[in-house]
Amino acid sequence: MVTQSTNRLLEKYGRPVFTPSIRALLMGVPDSTNSELFHNWAQLPISPEQFACELREEMHLQFQTCTPLPGAEKLLSNLSRARSASGDRVELALASSTKSHTFELKMSRPETKQLLNFIPSERRVLGDDPRVRQGRGKPAPDIYLLALQALNSGADSGKPILPGECLVFEDSVAGLEAGRRAGMRVVWVPHPGLAAEYQARETDVLAGRTGMSAIGDEWQLGEIDDGWAESIPSLDHFDYEKYGIVVQL
Repeated sequence: MVTQSTNRLLEKYGRPVFTPSIRALLMGVPDSTNSELFHNWAQLPISPEQFACELREEMHLQFQTCTPLPGAEKLLSNLSRARSASGDRVELALASSTKSHTFELKMSRPETKQLLNFIPSERRVLGDDPRVRQGRGKPAPDIYLLALQALNSGADSGKPILPGECLVFEDSVAGLEAGRRAGMRVVWVPHPGLAAEYQARETDVLAGRTGMSAIGDEWQLGEIDDGWAESIPSLDHFDYEKYGIVVQL
């Protein structure tokens, strides 16, 4: 949706539309179209402020048409009834770079809104959450660690859930890196175009080692082929057994 809205405005002002490479760099990064990287590339004849205003209006219309990814409802339903191999409940949380107002628009359709029934509001961390410090959105790990904190605050079990016991589902490169930096395992479910863009570097992506953002703390990153991340074409392809998840009938 962001890409489509941005491309319409780029075309309006006679600028080339997103290339796969620039889209891949910006996807999942908070306020990416307000960034210096975007505007240096776009070379628009209007100010960043005017572009941001027009983009908000465009996206306001588009986001209300958002529908769930294929397999999302089934996955959440299954996980909400699932247990780990040791018999513990699978706990669910949401960590999204999307700001609250935009999130509400994206989730406004009935078939999308019903997905929120699986994740209580206190377990959702959004991009404008005051606990996410300025400049510490994805690919920094903060938003995932906050989501884990929310899980542990309301968990029935007396023992805290550890980062290494968490599994992140992500569609962006920045989000995948954030999950790896948080010390969590990641299932990457990229758009086909994004997967094609990074096909030659998939092992780097899965380790969080694309070098897309110089935020330091390199020790947080994974290692090539360490088995802590995988790519699947859709949520329908998720292998529960691989992660020791038992879905209750």
